[in-house]
Amino acid sequence: MTQGWELSETYESTSGQVRWQRLGPATAPPVVLLHGTPFSSYVWRGIARALAVDHRVYVWDMPGYGSSAKFDGQDVSLAAQGRVFRELLDHWELAEPLVAAHDFGGAVALRAHLLHGARYRRLALVDPVALAPWGSPFFRLVGDNTLVFEQLPPNLHGALVREYITTASSPGLHPAVLERLATPWLGDEGQPAFYRQIAQAEQRFTDEIQERYPTLDLPVHICWGEDDTWIPVARAHQLASLIPAATLTLIPGAGHLVQEDTPAELTAALRTFLTAAEDTD
Repeated sequence: MTQGWELSETYESTSGQVRWQRLGPATAPPVVLLHGTPFSSYVWRGIARALAVDHRVYVWDMPGYGSSAKFDGQDVSLAAQGRVFRELLDHWELAEPLVAAHDFGGAVALRAHLLHGARYRRLALVDPVALAPWGSPFFRLVGDNTLVFEQLPPNLHGALVREYITTASSPGLHPAVLERLATPWLGDEGQPAFYRQIAQAEQRFTDEIQERYPTLDLPVHICWGEDDTWIPVARAHQLASLIPAATLTLIPGAGHLVQEDTPAELTAALRTFLTAAEDTD
């Protein structure tokens, strides 16, 4: 279940080395998938392979996440990730790809588009971090006390990370999947990286773009797990009301980590939305 997902390509970004991979036919329409926090491209593995049947799919681990570089002093903020995503699009020579972004990745995609001129043919947002206020009580507690949490013994830190990730799923995660998601945050490199990304996750980075959502002039589809306890489903309706002509799919039985909870339903919703672009050619 957890094997066979390795990112073999690298890109030296302004925030450190990025690991990435491309799947599917080289001449097919391009789709880029963005993960959230505290996850990696691994959460997209099944959906990426399904879309790669008839799309050229790009997946990547953001700096500070997954298999990408992690180091002391690294800028892994939303501001940095938005810039890095624009760099990657230029590196891949993608002028106007289809984009699907989850959680924190939603804010990254929105910032790259609204602040850095990245253009997308269509944008799908899956339970995105996009509206204030955001951050769970746990997230805020850790952010306010990063230096204390960084000193946790490794076994207690590992238990905290696993428990936190578990709460992103409504039905619960397979143990092997949970371990794969937790592993990048363990050890001498992973533990400080986990607290570093929380410390830099400031709401001001979405405040800077929230008032611009009514200016979005491309097709936008919002998917949301009805059982999301990290970002309540009411935010889905609020976000849809701010974006002109945005469409919305609510997915029963899914928590925040929709890719793991209901992958077939999310794949169907994304495929319907993304392939509509080809029908307009």
